[in-house]
Amino acid sequence: MLTETAYIGLGSNLVNPSEQLTGALEKMHRLPQISVQICSHFYQSKPMGPAGQPDYTNAVCKITTSFSPIELLDALQSIENIHDRTRDGDRWGPRTLDLDILLYNRINIDEPRLKVPHYGMQEREFVLVPLFEIEPDLIMHDGRSIAKWVSKCQLQGLKRTGIKIDTTRLDA
Repeated sequence: MLTETAYIGLGSNLVNPSEQLTGALEKMHRLPQISVQICSHFYQSKPMGPAGQPDYTNAVCKITTSFSPIELLDALQSIENIHDRTRDGDRWGPRTLDLDILLYNRINIDEPRLKVPHYGMQEREFVLVPLFEIEPDLIMHDGRSIAKWVSKCQLQGLKRTGIKIDTTRLDA
C-alpha cells in the first residue's frame, strides 16, 4: 500500500529541461511503489551555482509511496541516472535532472545520504512557490505554514511557465 507521503523537487537546465521533468514524472509514476498525486506548474529560475549556465526549470510534486526514505532516494537517483545525471562537477552546476526529497511525511531525517526536510529549502523560491501552489495549507516541520515560509523568501525572478502536467494522464 502507498501509505507514505513525500514531496519531490524536480529541476533541470540541460537537454530540454521541460522534457526531462516530464520524463521523470512519468518514470516515477510507472513504479508500482510510487503514485504521483499532483505536480505544480513548471517554473523558470536563475541558477544558484556557477555563472554562465542556463536557467533552470523546476517543479514540485506530491507522491504517495510504499518506499522507505532511503529506498525512495535510491529510486530517484536511478531515474536521474537514466536521464544521464552526472555527479562529478560543481555542486550547483548544470544538470540534466535533479530530484530531491523535500519532505517525507512529517519526519526529520539526518543521515549521511539524506537530510529531510531538504536543507536550504526555506530560502529557495523555486521550491517554496511550487510547493505552496500544490499544498497551500501545508504546515512545515517548524510549525509554521508554507505561506509564512513563502512570505519570508526573497523572490528573485522566478517565473511560472504555462506547463502543468495533468497527473491523471500519467496512467494512460
